[in-house]
Amino acid sequence: MTSMGNNREGNLSTWHALPAEKVLEDLDSSTRGLTTDEVTGRKQQYGPNRLPAPPRPSRLIQFLNQFNNVLIYVLLCAAVVTALLADWVDAIVIIGVVLINAVIGFIQEGKAEKAVDAIRKILSYEAIVFRDGEKVSIQVEDLVPGDVVFLNSGDKVPADLRLFQSKDLRIEEALLTGESVPADKSIEPANIEAALGDRSCMAFSGTMVSFGQGRGVVVATGESTELGKVSAMLAGVETLKTRLTQRMDEFSKWLTGAILILAIGTTFFGLALRDYSFTELFFAGVALAVAAIPEGLPAIITITLALGVQRMARKKAIIRRLPAVETLGSVTVICSDKTGTLTRNEMTVTTILRADRTYTVDGVGYQPVGSFHVEGNMLEAKKDHLLLELARAGLQCNDGSISEKDGSWSVQGDPTDGALITLALKAGLDSQKCNEALPRIDVIPFESEHKFMATLHQDSSGKNVVYLKGAPERVLDMCVKERHKDSDKPINLTYWQEQIEAIASQGQRTLAVATISIDDKETISIEDVKSGMILLGLFGIIDPPRDEAVAAVQNCLGAGIKVKMITGDHALTATSIGEQIGLDVSTKAITGQELEAMDDDQMEFIAKKANIFARVSPEHKLRLVTALQANGQITAMTGDGINDAPALKRADVGVAMGMNGTEAAKEAAEMVLADDNFASIVHAVEEGRTVYDNIRKTLAFILPTNGAQAGIIIASVMMGIALPITPLQILWVNMITAVTLGLSLAFEPPEGDVMTRAPLSPKEPLLNQFLSWRIIFISAIMVMGTLGLFLWDRYHGETLEMARTTAVNTLIFFQIFYLFNARYLKESVLSRKGLFGNPAILMAVTGITLLQLFFTYAPFFQNVFGTAAIPFGDWIRLIGFTFTVFVLVETEKMIMRHLDKKRLSE
Repeated sequence: MTSMGNNREGNLSTWHALPAEKVLEDLDSSTRGLTTDEVTGRKQQYGPNRLPAPPRPSRLIQFLNQFNNVLIYVLLCAAVVTALLADWVDAIVIIGVVLINAVIGFIQEGKAEKAVDAIRKILSYEAIVFRDGEKVSIQVEDLVPGDVVFLNSGDKVPADLRLFQSKDLRIEEALLTGESVPADKSIEPANIEAALGDRSCMAFSGTMVSFGQGRGVVVATGESTELGKVSAMLAGVETLKTRLTQRMDEFSKWLTGAILILAIGTTFFGLALRDYSFTELFFAGVALAVAAIPEGLPAIITITLALGVQRMARKKAIIRRLPAVETLGSVTVICSDKTGTLTRNEMTVTTILRADRTYTVDGVGYQPVGSFHVEGNMLEAKKDHLLLELARAGLQCNDGSISEKDGSWSVQGDPTDGALITLALKAGLDSQKCNEALPRIDVIPFESEHKFMATLHQDSSGKNVVYLKGAPERVLDMCVKERHKDSDKPINLTYWQEQIEAIASQGQRTLAVATISIDDKETISIEDVKSGMILLGLFGIIDPPRDEAVAAVQNCLGAGIKVKMITGDHALTATSIGEQIGLDVSTKAITGQELEAMDDDQMEFIAKKANIFARVSPEHKLRLVTALQANGQITAMTGDGINDAPALKRADVGVAMGMNGTEAAKEAAEMVLADDNFASIVHAVEEGRTVYDNIRKTLAFILPTNGAQAGIIIASVMMGIALPITPLQILWVNMITAVTLGLSLAFEPPEGDVMTRAPLSPKEPLLNQFLSWRIIFISAIMVMGTLGLFLWDRYHGETLEMARTTAVNTLIFFQIFYLFNARYLKESVLSRKGLFGNPAILMAVTGITLLQLFFTYAPFFQNVFGTAAIPFGDWIRLIGFTFTVFVLVETEKMIMRHLDKKRLSE
C-alpha cells in the first residue's frame, strides 16, 4: 500500500495528477470504501485525523521569564548582597520593585499563542463515509486514507480528498487559496505543477461545500493535509522579537555594562584615594546601581502601550500583544490579502455588453442601489427592453437570493448569483413578479463538465423560453445568433472574443447569457440547448475594492509605507484591483509558479520590486514576508484565512480580520480589525507612531534622573563626602516619578506631522544621538543643582537628614519643570497648548507635590526614608533654583531648531 500521508514531492502532492482509478488502486480502496478490519490497520499506521498539539511552556515558566533581563539580574544581586549585610529594608524594597515589574509583565503579556489549537478545532465534526459497503456517520478523527467520503452542500470537507464523482460540486476555498468565488470541481486529473487553487479534482480539509454533491477518497489526514501543512508551518514559524523589545534588550545590555564599569571604578577609586571602608563603598555601589537602573521604565512603557491599545480599540483595531503597538509605528510595508480585505468580498456586475451597446453599472456589493450608463450618460433601465431582458435572464436562471438585515445586504448561495439578482433589482425588476409571470418548470444545473446552467420557463399562454448562463467560451459555441435592437443577427465571434479579452484585462470575470424558445416542452436536456442559442450579452463581474481601502492605501503611501497585494486570485484580477486602489503596477504581477522557481536571493529582489503577487500558496506568503524582512523592512501582514496564519505569525505585525477572519488567523495575529476595514490600519499606524513618540519622550524624561542620581553618587565618592541620597531614597524618586510624572507623557496626543514623516529606520537605536545629548545635558544640570544645594545645606550646618531631604526635593522639582519641556522634543512649549494641553501632566504635578509634602513632613515617611522637615524659606530657594532647567532646555531647543534649519538650507 502506498504511503498516503507522505506521498509528496517538494511542495506538491501528486494525487491531483493521477486518474481517480489509479488513486483508488494505489490506496488499496474502491468506490465502496473500506472494511472495518482495513480501517483498524490503517488507524495504527496513520493515527487519528487530527493535528498534534505543540508543546508550550507552563505558566510558571512564563512568569519566571519576566526576570530574564540583565538589569533585573543586577538589581537581584544587589538585593541579595544587601540582605547578607543585614540591610533588610533596602533589600525588601529592591525585591518588591522587581516583583511588581514582573507581575505587570506577566499580566500584560496577553494570551498564549493558540493558532495551532484554533486550526485543530476546525476538525471537530462528523463525516459520512462508506464502511463495510454501507453509508455511516463517523467522527472525522476516525477517517483514514482510503475511506470514501460523501460531500453535500453545506458540509465541511473532513480530510484531503481525490474526487471521483462530482455533481454540480462547488467548494468555497477562500480560506485556503484566497479565491473570492467557490471553485468548480471535476474528476479529471490536473497538471502535476498546478497551484492549490487549480487542483479541481481535489477537495481540501477545512474548506466548505457551497453547492452540489460529490464523493472522494481520502488521500491525506491530519498533519499530512494541506491544512496540516499550514499548521506545521505555523508551529515552526519563529515569532520575531519586536523592534521595541530588541531596542530595550540592546539598551539594557549597554546600561548594565556601563553600571558595572562605573561601580567597579568608583569602588577602586574610593579604596585607593579616599578613606572609605569596603562596606561603605559597597553600599555606594548598590546606590549607584539602583540610581542608574530605571526600575519604573518597564512598567511605564507597558502602561503607555496599554493606553495605545485602548485608543486603538475605540478605532476598531484590537491589539492582542502589547509591543505590537510600537511596532505598528515603525512599519515600512504592509502585505495585504485581496479578497475581503482590500475588496468587499461581494461580487458586483460592473459591465454589461450587448451586440450593439455597452453599459456600465454603478453601485457595489449586494445592496440593490445603482444606475446604468451608456457612454457616460445615465439611462432609465425600464425604457431599455433589451437590457431588461438580459437582467431578467440573469435573475431567473439563478438559484441564489439576497437579503437585508440591519442595513447590511448579504447573499445566500453562490456570490455570482447574488450579483445577478442585485443587478436585476437595480434595473427595477421584481423577483417575485418575474417568477410568477414566467415560472421555472425545469433546470439543467451547473456542472463543471458542461460549464453552464439553463432553466426552462413557461408563461400563462403556454409559451416556453430557456435562459442559459455560463462560461463565455462554452456559451459562444452554443450560439448561432446575437440579439440586436431590431432583430437577431448571425453571431460575430471575433467581436465577442475581443470584448471578452478587454473585460478580462480589467480584472473582471465574464459570464455569457443566452436564450432560445422551445415549444411543447415540459423538460429540457443538454441536447436541447447545445446549439441554436441566441446570445443576449455578457456580464463583467468583479469583487470591487472598498472605498475606504482606496483612501487608506493612499494614506499609507503618503506616510512612506509600501503596500503589497499578496493573493491566491488570478494575476489579471489582482492587477486590476491593485491599479484601482492606487498601487504601482508597472512591474507585472508575479505568480506563485514563478515564485516557486526562485531562490532566496531572487525572492528578496522581486519582493522589493513588485507590488502584486497572485496565485500564491501559504508557503509563498511566508517566504515573501521573510524576504521583505531580510531586506530590512518592518512588515505588517493582513489576512483572514487559514492560509494567512503562518505569514501573520512571522510578520512583525500580523493583522487579522475580526468579522470574516478564521480563529486561526486571529490567534496568529498581533492585531485584529473589528470592522474588517483596511482603513483601520491607518488609524493603528498613527496611534503606533504616537505611542513610539511618547515612549521616546518618556525615555528623554526618566533617564536624565537616573543619570543625575548616578552622577551624584560618583561625585560624592570622588569628593569624599557622605552620599547626598540613600539607595532607598533613590528608589522612591525612581518609582514615584515614573508612576506620576513619567506616566503623564503616555497621554500625549499625536503631533501634527505624525503621518507625513517617513517610518522610523529599523537601524535607528532607541537612544539616538539627539536623545543621548539631551539626557547628558539634563543630567549635568540636575547633578550640579542637586549637589550644589546639598553642599549649601551642609556648609550652613544643616543635618545630614535635612540636606538629603533637600537633595531629593531638588531632584523632584527639576523633573517637574523639565516635564513641561519634554512634551515636545524640539518644538517650544511656550504656548497655551504647550503648557496646558495635557491635563494628565497638571494632575501628575499636583499629585507628586502632595506626595513630596508627605515624604518631607509625615513621621512615617521620615522614619522609613530618613527624611527631615525643611523650613518654608528653603522651598522658595529650591523652586527658584530648579526652574532654571525649564529656561535652559527651551534655550537649547531654540538653538537646535536653528541648526536644523541651517542644515536643511545647506
